[in-house]
Parts: sequence; structure tokens; C-alpha cells
Amino acid sequence: MQSFQTTYSYFCPCPRGLEAALAEELNEIAQHAGPAAALKVHNQVPGGVHCSGTLLAAYQLNLHSRIASRVLLRMAHGAYKNENDIYDLTLAQPWEDWFKVNHTIRVDMTAVKSPLRSLEFTTLKIKDAICDRFLDLVKLRPSVNTKTPDMRIAGFVDAHNYTVYLDTSGEALFKRGWREETGDAPLRENLAAGLLRTSGWKPGVPLFDPMCGSGTILAEAAQMIAGVPPGARRRFAFEKFSNFNAEAWLSIKGDFKPNPLPTVPTLFGSDISGDMVELTRHNLQRAGIQFEVPLKQIEAQEIKAPVDADGKPLVGIMLSNPPYGERIGVRGDRALPTEELFVQFFSAFSTTLKQRFAGWSVFLFSADLGLPKLMRLKESRKTPFFNGALECRLFRFDMVAGYNRREEAKPQASRDAED
Repeated sequence: MQSFQTTYSYFCPCPRGLEAALAEELNEIAQHAGPAAALKVHNQVPGGVHCSGTLLAAYQLNLHSRIASRVLLRMAHGAYKNENDIYDLTLAQPWEDWFKVNHTIRVDMTAVKSPLRSLEFTTLKIKDAICDRFLDLVKLRPSVNTKTPDMRIAGFVDAHNYTVYLDTSGEALFKRGWREETGDAPLRENLAAGLLRTSGWKPGVPLFDPMCGSGTILAEAAQMIAGVPPGARRRFAFEKFSNFNAEAWLSIKGDFKPNPLPTVPTLFGSDISGDMVELTRHNLQRAGIQFEVPLKQIEAQEIKAPVDADGKPLVGIMLSNPPYGERIGVRGDRALPTEELFVQFFSAFSTTLKQRFAGWSVFLFSADLGLPKLMRLKESRKTPFFNGALECRLFRFDMVAGYNRREEAKPQASRDAED
């Protein structure tokens, strides 16, 4: 039977490109988790980070990780030649120690360079092994529920080895429990948190999202300022484990101390769409944010740097996920094709940044790898990421003082040629 002294291996998957940011975050969680969790961070691999610890470590990781997609507890790992080997290794695991036959299950399978012919068939073999284990023991089989299972089992195969995990999270961790509705193609919360970390933003530094959409970047930053753990408003699969320790969990949940509410705004957002501004406001409320986050309906090319209490322009970090096509044209010329609107928009937005945001570090997250050319700016850094299967970049532009003067000093012919 599992105990709170036993050390387990965990794998925390994350969006591709955020492995280093996740490892950094997990090390911070380990420092505060206490000796009972015995949380140690091991190697990064494409798509996640390996770590180890007691079951209390799983509680801490689920509550506090903003970047992980899930926390997977390793049940078994071994070599395989065919589906029968995978069935046998799965059948040998003590699933009955972790959950009961009346819990519903779902099995998911991932493969990298696997010789297996059918992942679907392999997934069925894993499910059959778990069901047959219970059938042998209690003469009943757990039911499958693909939509809202009590227990998720994750299989992973590479060319030679099979690993089977029990998911301690349940719903993916980016589902924080506050989002009711979104704009088109919303940024996932854990990706937004990873972009904030990659940008170097920390609470206290002014942050501006001029194309805030449904407000995911602002909500993540606001929760960080407030000191609210990302998992504070939701439930997890480990709460249904057979030896779930409710007392230990309540102690961990009650252990965090919210930060004092800021009296001066440092987060700012705007969007061309009034509906999006209202949605951001609603989502911030749902996320439990109790301090002011100034929001405006304004076109991104019309924005100005936010100011402090004395009316002096602030300098900080701009982080945004620019929209595509339709939202750029909300109040644009509908007669123009989308691509032309796109070019015009980024040209005008770039001019605004040069004129009004001297000293700012501007981070734009986009699947358009030609964005710097559209902006007529040279990026100081570009970091590759994947948003699901979509390859993206986080472009950094340092808006140094004098950009505007340099633009004006160019001959008109030179500026026309750039356009």
C-alpha cells in the first residue's frame, strides 16, 4: 500500500518550449514544499520535466505549478516488444491500491518512434489490463468514461520502453477553475504563465497587454501579484485516491499566505473590442482578483504608455498575443483584404511603440514567424514555443529611446522603400 514516506517518480508535461521555465518553477516549489514532500527536480526532456517526491509532493505540484499541464505519477517502466508485453506490465500493477472498481477510468496513449502498428489497439490493451486486474480481484470491471473520468491513466512508448502513469491532476492544470467563456483561440493559462516567466516579468513591474482578448495574461499576472496558487479554486484526481489524506491537503491549501493587495495599479490592459474588455473584467473577477486592473477599449495602434499617480509615463514590460484577421479588422476598413489590414495594422502599431514606449521591453507571441519584418523592427531575442501543435515564437523588441528620431531622420524615399 502507498504511504506518505514512499518516494515516487513524477513526470510533469508542459507546452513545448517551456521545459526550462517549468524546471525553474518546480525548483522554487521544492524549496517551499517542506521536507515531508521530499520534492527533487531531475532532468528536462522535450515536453516536460521529471521529478520525484512523496505523495505530498503531488499535492504541492498540483496546487502551485502554473506551467505544468499535469502531474503524472509513474506506476511502471519497462522494455517491450509488442502489445502483450504492455498488457502484462500494466496488469502487474496494484491499481486497487490507488482507486476502487466503482471509479471510472480513461486511458490516453502517446508514442515517439514506436514500432507499434496501432496506438488505438495499444490503448485498449492497457484498459483491458486494468479492468482484468479488478475482475480477477473483485469480479467487477471499472467503467470507461472518456469525458469526465475519475481516474486518467497515461501510457507512453518510445522505440524500446513503455511507461504507464496515473494522473494525479484530473482535468488539465491550465483549467484553473475561473474561466467560463473565452474569445477566439484563447491562450492557455499555463502557456501565458510560461510567457510571463520567460519575459522576466515579476510582480511590481508594470505590465501592459494592449490586445488582451479574454485577459488570460492579465489574470495569470494578477494571481501572481495576489499570491493566489493556480490550483486554489479547483479539485484534483488525487482527492479520489484510496489513501487521500484530507488533513494533509487542507494543511497544504491553508499554508499559503495571500500577498497584501497593491494600492497602485501595475497591470494594464486594452483591446479593440469592447466585448473582450468586458470579458477580461469578468474573468479577473472570476479569478478572485480584488484590486484594480485598468482596462480600456482602444485600438492597439492608438495606445499610450500608462502613467503613475503623478502622471509620469511608466516603463515596464509589454506582453501580448496579437490576434489574427477578424479582430484586427473590428473597426478597420472591411473593404481591404485581411492580409493588407494585417500589414497596415503592424506598421502602425510599430510606429506607436517607437514613439510612445521608449525604454519598454515588448514581447509579442505569434505563429507568424515573419512578425519582425511586418513591424520593421529587429528582434533582440526570439524564443521558440509550441501552442498545441502550432509552432510559435516569443519575439522580444527593446524599445530604446531615440527610435522615433532615427525614423524621422531617414530620407522619405528610404522610409517608402521599407513600406
